[in-house]
Amino acid sequence: MTKTVTALFREDFYLSTCEASVTGILEDGGIELDQTCFYATSGGQPGDSGFLERSDGSRIDIAVARHGATKDVIIHMPAEGQPAPAVGEKLVLHIDWPRRYRLMRMHTACHLLSVVCPFPITGAAVGEDESRVDFDMSETIDKDEVTAALQKLIDENHPVYLQWITDEELASNPGIVKSKNVRPPVGLGRVSLVCIGENSAIDSQPCGGTHVSETQEVGAIHIAKIEKKGKENRRFRIRFGTADDRQAI
Repeated sequence: MTKTVTALFREDFYLSTCEASVTGILEDGGIELDQTCFYATSGGQPGDSGFLERSDGSRIDIAVARHGATKDVIIHMPAEGQPAPAVGEKLVLHIDWPRRYRLMRMHTACHLLSVVCPFPITGAAVGEDESRVDFDMSETIDKDEVTAALQKLIDENHPVYLQWITDEELASNPGIVKSKNVRPPVGLGRVSLVCIGENSAIDSQPCGGTHVSETQEVGAIHIAKIEKKGKENRRFRIRFGTADDRQAI
C-alpha cells in the first residue's frame, strides 16, 4: 500500500537536503519516505535525481522521483544495482542541486515566455539545457524580438513567489489557467499559484513545479528556434546563454 508523503519542496524550492524515514519498499524497488525534498516528475518538469545517505555513510543513488497513483504519493526510484534500505531506516536525502537549479531557472523562464507570448499553451517540457513551450497561435513572430522582451523581464529582477488557493477557488476562476492540455495540480485541497512581480503584476498561474525566487536568477537566455507545428501551433525552444555565444551557463 502506497503512503502519502510530506513534500517539503512545495514550501521551499531551495531545500536540497533533509532527513527522512523509509515507510515502504515497492515491488519495482521504489522507495517511499515519510517526507522528501525530491521533486517528482510532473507538469513537464523532470523529477529530481540524487542519492540517499545511510547511517554508515554509504549511499543509494536515485535515478528519478515520480508520483504514485496520486499526487500525494512520491516514489524514489533507485538507479540499477542499488541496495535496498529497510523499512524504518533513517536516511539523509540529497538532491542533485546543480541539475535542480537549472530546471528551476528554466521553468521560471517558461513562465516569463507565456507573459511575452500571451497565447494558450498547448504543451511544454522543461529541460536542463533546452525547454520547449507550444502555443496555440498562428501569428508570425520574430524570435529575436521575443528574446529581447524575455531578457528584459529577467533583467528587471521581479520577485517570484507562491500564493495558495483552494481547489474550489481555482474551479471558480478557470481563466487563470493558461494551459489547454495540462491540468493544474489539484486534488490536494489547495493549489499553488506562481506569482511574478509585486502583487502578481507580471503573472500569476497555477503550477506545481519549482522556480527561482527572483527573475534575474534565470540569467542569459534566448529563443533558439520557433517551429510551426500545425496551422495554429508554434513551438518555442528556449536555451541558456545568448543567441551569439549559444553556450550554456
